[in-house]
Amino acid sequence: MENQVIQTMLDHRTVRKYTKQKPTDEIIQTIVRAGQQAPFASQLYSVLLTRKKAPYAAPLWFTICVDLYKLERFMKLRGWEVVTNDLSLLFFGIQDAAYMAENMVIAGESLGLFSCFLGNAPYMADRIAKDFKLPPRVFPLVQLVMGYPAEECPPRPRYPLSFTLFEDKYPDFTDEQVTEAMKVMDDGYLAQNYYSKQKIKIRLEKGRKETFTFKDYSWTEHISRKWGQWYDTPEELLEQLAKRGFKVG
Repeated sequence: MENQVIQTMLDHRTVRKYTKQKPTDEIIQTIVRAGQQAPFASQLYSVLLTRKKAPYAAPLWFTICVDLYKLERFMKLRGWEVVTNDLSLLFFGIQDAAYMAENMVIAGESLGLFSCFLGNAPYMADRIAKDFKLPPRVFPLVQLVMGYPAEECPPRPRYPLSFTLFEDKYPDFTDEQVTEAMKVMDDGYLAQNYYSKQKIKIRLEKGRKETFTFKDYSWTEHISRKWGQWYDTPEELLEQLAKRGFKVG
């Protein structure tokens, strides 16, 4: 099927090296407007932008936030107060902000700009809030650096559709089926020398002994180390939410 929009999405790749070319204000505004046209529950988002000292020397550094402040301001002018609990609103806001962020990525790529998501923003919410002088009830969800690519890299592997699309019933996977899906991911990353090229390997903790080299260290081991060792309690994230005025604990 030949379709320019779909091909742009299928060609998506993360870029971490950028040229010094700076996008115009018109291009930036176009990308954000395209982001706004994503589906939403209540437009519970805002976008922050800085062009200073972005990671990977990118010319643009966006922070997409869940924003309840604007909602509460206009509801007050309507004579209403929010009674919905913060956890529910946070989930709806995450959806709104995530859809917008993805639309921005697609719009950027259609204009020749590539990007990299930075997922640690929620754990730096108080610092970001100070930098941008955020009012209460605005919570940084994800950051996005963007610019014109200075490197060529292929799209990263994805699970096979048989491990992704389930019609009418979620399957009862056998170990063999899971192993097959793991192999697709691991072989794909190894073929690109993804981790060896960047010298990325998550260090083992709690007495585990290293048995992998860059010849066999790949995606499923990397992800297992990440979620098998990090963030074992929610306290840090709950603290960040509380500082921003969200009561979810």
